[in-house]
This record gives sequence, structure tokens and C-alpha cells, in this order.
Amino acid sequence: MKILTQEFLESIFKKQTETSLFGKWITFNDLKDLFSKYETVFQVSEIGTSEENRSIMQLKIGSGKKKILIWSQMHGNESTGTKAVFDLFNCFLNADKKEFTNILKECTLVFIPMLNPDGSQAYTRVNANNIDLNRDAVDRVAKESKLLRSVLENFNPQFCFNLHDQRTIFGVEGTKNPATISFLAPSEEETREITEGRKQTMNVIVAMNKMLQNIIPNYVGRYTDEFYPTATGDNFQKLGYNTILIESGHYPNDYNREESRKYTFYSLLQGIHHIAESTNFSDFEEYFTIPNNDKIFYDVIHRYKDSKNAKAYQYEDKIIDNQLVSNLVEIEENDLNSKIGHNEIVFDSNNY
Repeated sequence: MKILTQEFLESIFKKQTETSLFGKWITFNDLKDLFSKYETVFQVSEIGTSEENRSIMQLKIGSGKKKILIWSQMHGNESTGTKAVFDLFNCFLNADKKEFTNILKECTLVFIPMLNPDGSQAYTRVNANNIDLNRDAVDRVAKESKLLRSVLENFNPQFCFNLHDQRTIFGVEGTKNPATISFLAPSEEETREITEGRKQTMNVIVAMNKMLQNIIPNYVGRYTDEFYPTATGDNFQKLGYNTILIESGHYPNDYNREESRKYTFYSLLQGIHHIAESTNFSDFEEYFTIPNNDKIFYDVIHRYKDSKNAKAYQYEDKIIDNQLVSNLVEIEENDLNSKIGHNEIVFDSNNY
């Protein structure tokens, strides 16, 4: 198992970051002028449109037998993976390192960098018809869901990467650290049987986790593998397409998800590199050494000296006057002794 070094990853990320993309609100308008610069090395095409007729774009590169499908922003307000994907595009456009030339020799890569441009514009999880694309894998009511399934079946990938953001509430079990990156090898049915396909998915996750533990030890979690009958990852895994879920989470003082973007980029590159370099994906046991996600965080906690009283707050994001605005909202919570605030403020008890 060849693990990319921190020195290599930091160097390539610094050089290839797509600086035009920043923050959490990424829309199709932010992307549309970028596609033309990749046409020299990628096959860039519009493969369909959203419910509100926004373009859904695909980029294809590589000539290898190992096929990898990667998509981001099926939830419109989860953009960290999109930023990381464009950083990766720049690597293939500009870098001449053997790590990239070998990936393109061994693999064929298809990217859908923004599956839900309507939700992205509105900064919502759902599409324009209020459908959660990640719960539409069976009925496929949405145009975007039909399109993703069509790409999947026509391309027939060996591995898929399904990129999401997770809330700031998640920490790494057994630590006081946020879950900056969490992984999941989705279940195929309710018993959560460890099938051959899940073993291969877990094997790739093991490689990504090994890399991250060298850089951000104890900031990596394992998302629950409860089976969701209508979820995309669960159904793709069930159909025989090994699907790796990456959940980009919070890093201390990183509400713009720029540090998280970096570690998502590292994870993607390590995962693709591992697939390109490997002939056997059978070792999976270390997947279960990754700690579970644990719901232990609030964005802000107010505590009071000499008192058990406390108040918890979470940021709520809204688009107001074409700007992303984050406001703190008080959360109902009876016992905060076991909870942690990303920011904590201690007041005198008489100020309660």
C-alpha cells in the first residue's frame, strides 16, 4: 500500500489550488468560466440539465482500464468536495509528476463536479423540486438522479467517490476532536454484511485513512453504515459499483471549509493513487479501527461559573441579499456536560 507523503501533498496542493473558488457557497456561475481551461487535457461536455435548466457538466480524462466515477454537490449546500475536485483538475492540467501520469495510464476518470446546480444556487440540500437526490436512487424522480444513473450504467466504473459535507456536530469517538474527514463503505442491505464489494471499498478507505493519520491524526471518523434503502451510495454498492463516501467536516476555526478542502483533496488523490497502483483490494480489516463519528459538538456553548446551566448554539446558514449569512440559533439541550463547543464562553453565574 503506497501512501503519499505529507511533503508531496502539501507541495502539490499549494501549487494547484483553484484560488477562484473559496468559501461554502459555490454555484454553477462560479464554475462555468473554469471549464474551458481544462479542454486541452479533459473531455469536457454538458451531459444534461437540471430541473431549472442549468448545465450539468462532465469531465473525463485518462486511458486506463480501471474506471472511477466521482461526483460532488448532489446536495447543493455541500461544496467542499467541489473545490477539492477543481484542485485535482489543476493537477492533471499542470503537473508532470509520475503520480499523475501513472493515474492517467492506469485509470479512466469521469467527474461530475456539480450534480445539483439548482440546489447549489439556492444553497439548499434538495433540488428545485424539493427532492433529496441522495434519497432518490430507487424512484429516480429527479432529472439529476436519472442522469447520474445513466452515467453510472454507461461508464460502468469499478469505484465511485460520492462527495458530501457533514455538519459541525460530529466529533471523533474517544477524542475531543471534530471529525474533519469521515469515510463510509455503504451497506448493501439491512444486515450490513461485509460483501466482497464492501471489502474493496474499505480497502481504499484504509489507504486514505493511513495517509490522513500521518497528517491530522485523530481527526478522522467513520460514518454510520446503517442501511438506507433509497440512498445513492447504498444502492450503487448493492448494484456492484464500489462506492466510497467522503464526508468533509469541520476543522478548528475553519467555517469556510478551506482546511477541510485540503484534506478532502488529499483523500481523493490518495484514493485514486491507491486504485491506480494496486492489483489487490482484499485487505480491509483496518477499516474498523477508524473511530465512529460521535455527535458531541455545538458551534458555541455558553457556560456559567459554579452552575450546571449552559446554552448551546448552532450556526444557521441562509442566503440574504445574495450573500451567505451565518446566524447563531439557540438549540434545545438539557445536558451539556458531555458536549463540547467549537467555541466556549464562560460567564459569571449571576449573568445567567
